[in-house]
Amino acid sequence: MKNILVIGAGRSSISVINYLLEQAKTHQWFVTVADARPDQALERVNNHPNGRGTWLEVLNPNDRKDIMMRADVVVSLLPPHLHYRVARDCIKYNKKLVTNAYVNRDLYRLNPEIINAPLFFMGEMGLDPGLDYFSAQKLVNEIREKGGKITSLRSYTGGLVNATNSENPWKYKFSWNPRNMIIAGQGISQYQIKGKYKYMSYDRLFKNPIPIEVPEMGEMESYADRDSLLFRSEYGLDNIPTLKRSTLRHKGFCHAWDALIRLGLTDDTYPILESNKMTYRDLLEAYLVGVQDGNTSLKDRIAQSLGENIDSPVMEKLDWLGLFERRKINLNRATPARILGKLLEDKWRLAPKDEDIVVIMNVVKYRLRGKNYKHTNHMILKGDSASEETAMSKVVGLPVGIAVKLLMEGRIPQKGIQVPITKEFYEPTLEELKGYGIHFKDKVEVI
Repeated sequence: MKNILVIGAGRSSISVINYLLEQAKTHQWFVTVADARPDQALERVNNHPNGRGTWLEVLNPNDRKDIMMRADVVVSLLPPHLHYRVARDCIKYNKKLVTNAYVNRDLYRLNPEIINAPLFFMGEMGLDPGLDYFSAQKLVNEIREKGGKITSLRSYTGGLVNATNSENPWKYKFSWNPRNMIIAGQGISQYQIKGKYKYMSYDRLFKNPIPIEVPEMGEMESYADRDSLLFRSEYGLDNIPTLKRSTLRHKGFCHAWDALIRLGLTDDTYPILESNKMTYRDLLEAYLVGVQDGNTSLKDRIAQSLGENIDSPVMEKLDWLGLFERRKINLNRATPARILGKLLEDKWRLAPKDEDIVVIMNVVKYRLRGKNYKHTNHMILKGDSASEETAMSKVVGLPVGIAVKLLMEGRIPQKGIQVPITKEFYEPTLEELKGYGIHFKDKVEVI
């Protein structure tokens, strides 16, 4: 019996674990789910005859060795900074590895060791990176095969909440790692427009979001991802003059998030002294440097510092978060970003009645036989409020599960580090995803 080890049983693991357990029953495989919270691992397995949940302290090398030695394939659903440890162990113990995370430079440096083993490491099989990339790759390859010359590729991805079902004025709730969302975009966002490099610093990123019409969703707003150019060579996109990846949000989100940035609340570089003794109101007061006190309220002064009316949509969103409340922070020496994260985890938690939504849209412009075309394809997946499996869990987890199945069945090359850029990876994956409601609709028009 072949054994699959899944490390990590967090919020995005539900769909991949359910998929692997379903496949294990058909193919007589066995799935072990390991996590620092054994009760959560047991819950994910749910007494399945082909699975077990167990405890794992992933930072302990001996604990990792003990559990990995029994596996044929390891699936790492850990935070990105821990994948390298697991990868090193997979080389040491001769195990195959599948993840939904970026194959970064550290992992690529391991490639000679992996090839010489030989081993197979598969990365970027989630949503972002993953489904967003290889759905665009399929479109690009098809256009090139018929002789088209691509001039522009813009892709948009968003993990959202159904705005009509939410009382939250931000129209946003967490369906993925909260910390990743809070620090998303920090640093420099870079992309290319008509052959020229463009750079957008974090302090400007949310000031002027780009409106974009999304089929079935209406007008949304977008902001540039951190790096649209980092993996263009691996994906064969070097010769495309315009290349930009963006994140989607409901209208009004970006201006309010920009207010949090300007207030200093997304900074993760220094601790707030005695933050455990402060209230959220105290924290805002501490950032009001150079704003006259007088007899005006804190909310008035915050509005003044941001250049907002006190009853503006931005101020409504800040008020709704509870930033003006005399509620203790209860975190000692925490960074502003960590303090904000704690608050948002409570306010932006998905409720049982909430319906999350994942949106992917690719827009490719190209020239073929003397005419200019625009090909748009998009995918919208809505979660089921009656199910524990969110839309985000499906799009993050199912591609990983399908990659494991293709690997176990010997249907993909099993040597070196791989990303899903060739037909042998993305075609069977996209075809099987259709059965789970994850399918793309296409529109081609002459421009």
